[in-house]
Amino acid sequence: MIKPTDLVLVALLPSPRDLEIARLLGWYRIPLRTAPKVVAVDYLAFYQPSAFGERGGQIEFIAQVYGHELTTRGELLKDEADHPRANEEYYKIQLGGLEKLKEPIRADKWKRLTFLYSTGEYLLNAKLLNELVVQSQERELLWKNLRERAENGQLYKTDMPETNIPPEVLMLLLGIQGLQADYDAPQ
Repeated sequence: MIKPTDLVLVALLPSPRDLEIARLLGWYRIPLRTAPKVVAVDYLAFYQPSAFGERGGQIEFIAQVYGHELTTRGELLKDEADHPRANEEYYKIQLGGLEKLKEPIRADKWKRLTFLYSTGEYLLNAKLLNELVVQSQERELLWKNLRERAENGQLYKTDMPETNIPPEVLMLLLGIQGLQADYDAPQ
């Protein structure tokens, strides 16, 4: 479940089909050309516009973000291979299961929204969409965290555990034999 310190990206969910893709396939797409600066967040909160009929104008679902990658629209939506934007780059945001909010967050005055950064604390306490806007000193902290995420997103990461294997044992394990003399030679 979402924590108060989690970074949240409120994102437009254009159609019920997109909700089904998120629910069944576990991903959400954002065109690179219109994407927010940072997509490395902890959660997405999905704003449902009027295309959802009675369920429009609100945030009803959130999903944990597991990662993202860059691909093309054509790769994401194979049944739309001849779409005019099939070759355009999109972020594919990998998601956990959809979580339904206890009470939807209603739009009230706001009827249009593409992206909005917030926090888990604001999301857990909001009744209206404008209550997700981070205020005052907390806003500076939010932007600092987003900058750090953007910078860390550039780093190459692996899931390999760190080890303290001596170089000579590592070389034996990897089958490297001829380099041992070079390793032992004085510099």
